[in-house]
Amino acid sequence: MKKRISVALSALLLLGGCAPTFEKQDQVVQENQDSEAKKAIIPSFQISKEYYKTMLPYETSKTRGVVVNDLGSRYDINGIETGLLRVAQNRFSTNEYFFKEGQFLTKKTVDSWLQRKYTSEQLKEKGLQESENVGLNPVKANGENAPIYLAHVIEHNYLMKKEDNKVQLGGVAIALSLNSVQYETNLSSGTRTVKSISNEVLKEQGAKIAGEVLKRLRQKEELQNVPIMISLYKQAPKEQVVPGHFFAYTTIEPNESSIQNWEGINEEYYLFPSPEAQESHPNDYKVFNELRTNIENYFPVYTGLTGQALYQNQKLSKMTFEVALSFKGKAETIGFAQHLSSMVSKQTPDTWDVELLVSSSYGPEALIVKKPGSKETYLHIYE
Repeated sequence: MKKRISVALSALLLLGGCAPTFEKQDQVVQENQDSEAKKAIIPSFQISKEYYKTMLPYETSKTRGVVVNDLGSRYDINGIETGLLRVAQNRFSTNEYFFKEGQFLTKKTVDSWLQRKYTSEQLKEKGLQESENVGLNPVKANGENAPIYLAHVIEHNYLMKKEDNKVQLGGVAIALSLNSVQYETNLSSGTRTVKSISNEVLKEQGAKIAGEVLKRLRQKEELQNVPIMISLYKQAPKEQVVPGHFFAYTTIEPNESSIQNWEGINEEYYLFPSPEAQESHPNDYKVFNELRTNIENYFPVYTGLTGQALYQNQKLSKMTFEVALSFKGKAETIGFAQHLSSMVSKQTPDTWDVELLVSSSYGPEALIVKKPGSKETYLHIYE
């Protein structure tokens, strides 16, 4: 039993890259938007400064589960959630703010915003009132193929602690997920065409939608005097096996009611191996290719090495590898994982942040982690 607890704790430490502190948890009073004060706990445990602490008991978003239906792939589901946490740190420090899932936008609200705007004639046809005409996507007139730009809206709340041991809302972060392609179906032939939406059009339409979103959020009494961050996310086409990326954000300070400017975000995901990765990042691709070749020389029975790399400002931020195994023996798996760990240590640059998952048809078999600034690797074998 002690061994299992030790392994689990070690896994937490290696993933965070630093040792946690187990101090006494703070008990605070959380001031909610419904004016009902509730007791809450701020856990002392924090994996690293890259992550926010969360309030306990944990409250889920009122739009829980909607993202699964709205986004094109599971890669975008993870990409937009984790990406928004990164973007939010430009305004809401992990040292001062605590994370809470969005509590102001309901499923009904988000669903209504994702609809098209309707003309007066279309409203009559659908039996809707003008007050229900809240869609943020453009009107589609007869014979037109107006793109659906807005695919999803995600809300995060950030809380801050006051001197009187109370916690109140400190800000809101909103992500607008925008479609990067338009799918058109020919009704007579049944064929589907895919048209790319340019970055210029996405930014223009995203900024327009963001202005309306801000207007609606400021109409809520609880959100009139808090900073609101709105970021724009370019969703990947459905056939892609890497996520899309954030490309711009803006922060509207308390009592401001209009967007003054946008800050650019330079980040993108690449699949390894791929022609795009080889062309854009040849040095990193060379490291990947040498690692793949050496694995093939040592273990010809494995079924492949793939990588997903996040680049920020043209620099590699994180590389996530996956190795698929075709053999089943546990002893083979452990031996393979140990050699992989040694290879990652020796063959990847010190600056790389690496995670390598070894999997088989039975699920995950081993996890190897190497943090930036170190050659040391950490290995966890799944039982």
